[in-house]
Amino acid sequence: MMSRSPHAPRAKYQFVSALLFLLPGFLLLFVFFLGPLVYSFRISFFDWNFAHPERSVFVGFENYLGQINNPIFHRAVINTAVYTFFTVVAKLVLGFFAAIVLNQKIPARSFFRVAYYLPVITSWVIVSLLFMYMFSGMGGLVNYLLKDVFHLINKNIIWLADPILALVPVILVDIWKGVGWVAVIFLSGLQTISKELLEAAEMDGATPWQRLTRITLPLLRGTTVFLVVVLILGGLNSYVPFQLITHGNPMDKTHSILTLMYRATFSRMDFGNGAAISYLLTLFVFALSVVQLKMLNKPIGE
Repeated sequence: MMSRSPHAPRAKYQFVSALLFLLPGFLLLFVFFLGPLVYSFRISFFDWNFAHPERSVFVGFENYLGQINNPIFHRAVINTAVYTFFTVVAKLVLGFFAAIVLNQKIPARSFFRVAYYLPVITSWVIVSLLFMYMFSGMGGLVNYLLKDVFHLINKNIIWLADPILALVPVILVDIWKGVGWVAVIFLSGLQTISKELLEAAEMDGATPWQRLTRITLPLLRGTTVFLVVVLILGGLNSYVPFQLITHGNPMDKTHSILTLMYRATFSRMDFGNGAAISYLLTLFVFALSVVQLKMLNKPIGE
């Protein structure tokens, strides 16, 4: 007959102790995350009556199909995709070159590192409103510079009245706020690259461009993929600049997916459609995250 291990009671005691410590966290996770997540998924299949939930009518996939066939939803998807593409590319390129400069031995390097990061910690609300006033069609700073200072235009551009031009301040405010954060992440990656390796390549006759493309960029692959993942997810979940600068105007053509969800849920009190929009976005983000995680786990040599 096998004897019980003398460590079994102690292991059981440690397991129970750990479980008791984790239990409050699990309860909070269920109450504030998993519970609402499941409940909102249920709501997406109903014509939900907020005042009297028991009177809600089950409609199946009607809310999902209604959004898939909704031209306003199509436009919101396009706006979100355009916003994500331009902000991600611009922040990666500008942030990388800013990191290259900040990694050099330049005067007041610490000051410039802090200065580049200051926009990151500024309020989204304040900055979004500031850009909205800067791109005002009547007396905005941008029109003043273009017309009165540089004489590039003859009359004021009504930026926020055009569904395409209205995206310009929305994209620029995100780039302005995000470049510093990207630069800091790239800078941390650059500082892990051996200086001896770069010096050896220089002694072997490698040009600055060759050192950049054949040593620095390959060694920053993990950092770059991480930034691409985070920036794309952030772009797809854009809300504040769209909501504060464009409000979906003109004619609901400048919504992002989240502002459209907000309008459906809290302006029209259509909780079923609002939940359906959120889960359509969730499904797309989940699929994209799987692809990006595979990229992240792919060996550098492949």
